[in-house]
Amino acid sequence: MIANNLNKKLMLMKNFLPEDKKQSTLIGRVWRPELNGPSVIKIEADRVIDITSKKTPTIRDIIEIKNSASYVKHANGEDIGKVSELISFDYSNDTNLEKLHFLAPCDLQSIKACGVTFVESMLERVIEEKARGNPSKAKDIRSICQKIIGDKISKIVPGSKEAQKIKDFLIEENMWSQYLEVGIGPYAEIFTKSQPLSSVGFGSKIGLPPISKWNNPEPEIVLAIDSKGNIKGATLGNDFNLRDIEGRSALLLGKAKDNNASCSIGPLIRLLDENYTIKNIKNSEINLKVIGKDGFILSGKSSMSKISRDPINLVRQTIGLHHQYPDGLMLFLGTMFAPIKDRGKKGNGFTHSIGDYVEISCKDLGRLINTIDEIKNCNKWTFGLASLMKNLSERNLI
Repeated sequence: MIANNLNKKLMLMKNFLPEDKKQSTLIGRVWRPELNGPSVIKIEADRVIDITSKKTPTIRDIIEIKNSASYVKHANGEDIGKVSELISFDYSNDTNLEKLHFLAPCDLQSIKACGVTFVESMLERVIEEKARGNPSKAKDIRSICQKIIGDKISKIVPGSKEAQKIKDFLIEENMWSQYLEVGIGPYAEIFTKSQPLSSVGFGSKIGLPPISKWNNPEPEIVLAIDSKGNIKGATLGNDFNLRDIEGRSALLLGKAKDNNASCSIGPLIRLLDENYTIKNIKNSEINLKVIGKDGFILSGKSSMSKISRDPINLVRQTIGLHHQYPDGLMLFLGTMFAPIKDRGKKGNGFTHSIGDYVEISCKDLGRLINTIDEIKNCNKWTFGLASLMKNLSERNLI
């Protein structure tokens, strides 16, 4: 059992809903053991309302409705309990499916992610590459990068003439990198983070593979986008990353990013409406807190105002004439957070330990809470698209 008493207390004490929850249109998914499957829910006055129907058997179907927020606000459903009851579920034992509990708030959508969209984390990716995944070399390389690159790229518009001049300069200095290419070049890095239905949600464990000794959380805003490319809402995500694996070669990105229980999304999707707009997303502040069983504490903040590419531009680079997503997608927007605070040996920076409590929060989106465990102790992903379709059919929803 991974979560210690501290983790449980923190999870119970924290209100995981947005600060303005009464003005928020929130949807998500829960596991209903009596139905042996998931249901689509909304939050209404601290109650969990099951709004699964033949019209909207999945989150994907709600996102596809033209005015999703209006539909949800007027949707009737079954009251299945208090929000507090779902938070108090023993998520430390996520093999327990005998109680109602939260799932990741997405289902049929593709799960994509943008990388290197903040200057601060972009430099850390360069450092990973130059260090070849060895954390002991990162400190010296970081000093060299800051000396040569400094603030030169902090206000550069990706793909601009000024960006090309910086590129030419860094090539001369032998400091050009594939990460700088996607950071300030014309094309964003957009990759597949995880498969539909494979993400874990609020309270679940995040899996740490034994091959990694240098890894970190990546707190991010995640957009919910329909099949036409419209941004319909947002939630929080942890684009958990194995720095030592990706640092060896960018071709190992899949190995570093897409593993069992490596993608956490939640707690709920907040739909765009009169109280929550694209402007709110662009001005979001994302907070991170890591508390270790060893007493180690790490805090950080990521400001969306410092993103180097406009979120709308990232969406356009992901979906359009060049690529379609008939079931929509969830899009991680990237993070400026790249922890360098030493944990253990001096100069080795931060890495996770088993039992870490990880909290990602945003006042408009609530709190996403998970704990770190060895990947072998995390549930294997077994409920896929075929299982979902069979379950919905048995419930006469499709």
